[in-house]
Amino acid sequence: MRMRRTTILALTASLLSTTEAFTIQQKQNAGAPKVVSLQTERLSVPNPVARDRLRRRGMNEVTLDNVICGYYINVTIGTPGRNFSLHLDTGSSDTWVNAPSSNLCQEKSRPCDFSGTYLANDSSTYEYIGNNFDITYVDGSGARGDYASDTFTIGNTKLNRLQFGIGYSSTNAQGLVGIGYALSEVQTRVGLPTYNNLPVQMVADGLINSNAYSIWLNDLDAPTGTILFGGVDAAKYEGDLLTLPVQTPEKGEYKNLMVTMTGLSLSQSRSSSNGNGNGDNTTQFSKDNLALAVLLDTGSTLSYLPREIVKPLYDAIGVTIMPNPKGNLDAYVPCSFRSSSQSVIFSFSSQLQITVPMSELVLNQTTNNKLPRMPDGVTDACLFGIQERNVNCTGSNTLGDTFLRSAYVVFDLDNNEISMAQTRFNATTTDLKEIKKGKGGVPGAKAVENPVESTSGLSDDEGGIYVNGAAGELRVGMGMAWGLFVGVAMVFLGL
Repeated sequence: MRMRRTTILALTASLLSTTEAFTIQQKQNAGAPKVVSLQTERLSVPNPVARDRLRRRGMNEVTLDNVICGYYINVTIGTPGRNFSLHLDTGSSDTWVNAPSSNLCQEKSRPCDFSGTYLANDSSTYEYIGNNFDITYVDGSGARGDYASDTFTIGNTKLNRLQFGIGYSSTNAQGLVGIGYALSEVQTRVGLPTYNNLPVQMVADGLINSNAYSIWLNDLDAPTGTILFGGVDAAKYEGDLLTLPVQTPEKGEYKNLMVTMTGLSLSQSRSSSNGNGNGDNTTQFSKDNLALAVLLDTGSTLSYLPREIVKPLYDAIGVTIMPNPKGNLDAYVPCSFRSSSQSVIFSFSSQLQITVPMSELVLNQTTNNKLPRMPDGVTDACLFGIQERNVNCTGSNTLGDTFLRSAYVVFDLDNNEISMAQTRFNATTTDLKEIKKGKGGVPGAKAVENPVESTSGLSDDEGGIYVNGAAGELRVGMGMAWGLFVGVAMVFLGL
């Protein structure tokens, strides 16, 4: 990944000081719900399309001009403990850290210092597992080295043993914690079985009941949001929490968090709180038989859908396709559209709809702190939050942050289900509920009746993320939630 390491190094140094403000609290109440709460701080990404292209396609010629950031957690590994600041990555499954001896970490600019490096011989609790750690992301970055295990501490909570990779050869200065499906772990590609990655190990150690987590990003202007491992905050959504099955091209082989999208429509006024639009002034742009597999990806700033879906939406709204500062074609609207009363409605089977206000779909994209202009040369242009997938050559139909901010989403990996509800923007109260083990463990969630199975979007040729039956982790990339920073608190909340 080619980026300005000095910019990131300076940024991260400042972010780490912010992280120190988050404290770790653990109530010694045996009846307290088992929930790990992560508070996020949102940071802007001035060129989100370029960032998404880089993450998904590996266009090494793209140089990002500004801040790249993501979900970070502060952890301690080994005995004595060494401190790390690692990306929390929903799109991959392995935890890995750099070794100080890698050529990258030896560079004069010391790019690995902010994330931290691991020296096996310095830890008395280090255990060697194998030399088959080899992870590569779509932008060409990655790491190669050993699998090992060691103690792993988050705040005051210590896991006695967690398997992770050590990058002795690396082209990525940022280590990460992958929390996706275990079947996407690197060692499975060489025929080895899955192992307990962080969320699975949390379950094994009794920290949470189930491999499940919920996400509340809040609106575009909000500085913070929340991720809950093992829990749901009922105060952060409106209406019913409805459950869909995760989609996969191979029955029983769950590797990516995809659901079936069945409709896209435009409401001429802001919808009611139940997310169903006003009914009379809503125009549908998708075919009645749409059954498109879409990836719910916190690692994508924008959303990407096929041309046949977005073209009529663009025509109705007044979207203009024009070159961005890098010369690539993107979808733009006048920045004044941010105050429009229109909203875009995403449908998932007959019962579940998520309404996205236009204000959440109009994003600034600056170059040298200046907005581009619409073709008239006068009107400020803003990036539209739903881009055409084929134009941007992304590997999957994706609903990124421009969709997810308007949805409260529960990813239940144990039961291969995803539950969603209309978000409650800027909620100031909490109503924390523990996710139980087993089917139906997500509190307040109800299964959608007769859920639609995907008929398109699961194969690579039609915008899916699977290649030759294997998870498209290498094609899709890290799934890092760029644009958000997390100062992590491991919180066991009392009733």
